[in-house]
Amino acid sequence: MAGAWNDYNDAESQTSYDLIPKGTIVPVRMTIKPGGYDDPSQGWTGGYATHNDTTGSVYLNAEFVITEGPFAKRKVWSLIGLLSLKGPEWGNMGRSFVRGILNSSRGLSDKDKSPEAQAVRRINGFSDLDGIEFLAKIDVGTDANGDPKNEIRFAVAPNHKDWETYQKNGGVWKPGVPAAGTNAPVSVSTSTSAEAQSAPSSNRPSWAQ
Repeated sequence: MAGAWNDYNDAESQTSYDLIPKGTIVPVRMTIKPGGYDDPSQGWTGGYATHNDTTGSVYLNAEFVITEGPFAKRKVWSLIGLLSLKGPEWGNMGRSFVRGILNSSRGLSDKDKSPEAQAVRRINGFSDLDGIEFLAKIDVGTDANGDPKNEIRFAVAPNHKDWETYQKNGGVWKPGVPAAGTNAPVSVSTSTSAEAQSAPSSNRPSWAQ
């Protein structure tokens, strides 16, 4: 039971985390903070997308929780780009990232063009991405203040060398079995530094504390 409101002697000490090394392979569960922005003409419904009123960019505000290993329960935040007024690159990066997520979550090679694989790479909406699990490669970027922070920009599929390395190093996570209480899987780019710095709450937003 917590002590008096003005006595913090019995409060737990703060936890300080070093950056997870770049290139670390970890299984993650992704959730999306709904931004309330819809554009039915683009297929963006359900209020999952976020619109930046300053830059005009549209993105998904994604949180990734590591589910096993020495960094289990650590959280990483990244923006998944849908639209940038600067050009198509950001949105194309996002689409590639989500394709990788779908491949990874279901254990599909990126080169698999079978009807079954193509069906898995189609989504009904962004809700299909909310709760999806996949194998990710940790990256290091910068926040709005120029300080380093972990990001996730790449999903590891079975045709990638890091997939086999993860298994050989004792990884337990397997594709194709969503965690209990999560949705089954699902378009979209992780943010570039410039886009991320222009977006609100680019490091650790209040909703993620």
